[in-house]
Amino acid sequence: KQTHLRHILPQERRMIMKLQLALDDITLEDAMELVDKVHNYVDIVEIGSPFIIDCGMEPVKRIKAKYPELEVLADTKIMDAGDYEAELTYKAGADYCTVLGVTDTLTIKGCLDAAKKYGKKVFVDMICVKDLEGRVAEIEEAGVNCIGVHVGVDLQAAGVTPMDDLKRIKAASKQSMISVAGGINVNTVDEYKAMGADIVIVGGGINHAEDPVAAAKAIYEKVHAE
Repeated sequence: KQTHLRHILPQERRMIMKLQLALDDITLEDAMELVDKVHNYVDIVEIGSPFIIDCGMEPVKRIKAKYPELEVLADTKIMDAGDYEAELTYKAGADYCTVLGVTDTLTIKGCLDAAKKYGKKVFVDMICVKDLEGRVAEIEEAGVNCIGVHVGVDLQAAGVTPMDDLKRIKAASKQSMISVAGGINVNTVDEYKAMGADIVIVGGGINHAEDPVAAAKAIYEKVHAE
């Protein structure tokens, strides 16, 4: 297994690609069992919003305690009280939290302040942002260097993929590590790698697969292939 790097310098960000496992519609017991099986084939474990609503920060604490070499992201989708809410995730052991790009820039700055205090990072989730290029410029000016491209499950059901948003955000970004989420699986991951995503986020493509370990291994090998 490759060494996990918690902090990625700007000049290194295009040299390293990571696989993020999203845990959303899952129980704490099933999540721990799944991570036990696939931890050698993922770089980041995401505690998704539904999982947080159900279990709070407990999954963050337990996964980070058992697998300290894994990075953990708390998908909090913060909309207000950025400093306070981001700090809660970092105290629980999260390496990253998420804040919504549609919120006020002051809230995003609050998250960045908390991240700096704890030596962690913040991903700005661009779901539902209309002016992608304009918002990327604004948030990067505010100090953002991690951006999440995200098409939600409701739009996925209508056949929308994150590919177009990834192209636009990648072209607009001057300094950010970019993650991408939205129905990605073993059959589509190569497209997003070719587009230069720094992190591909896979949920159902692993934890709903007939063989989650085989799926995780196959995707991980594609992500980390030279």
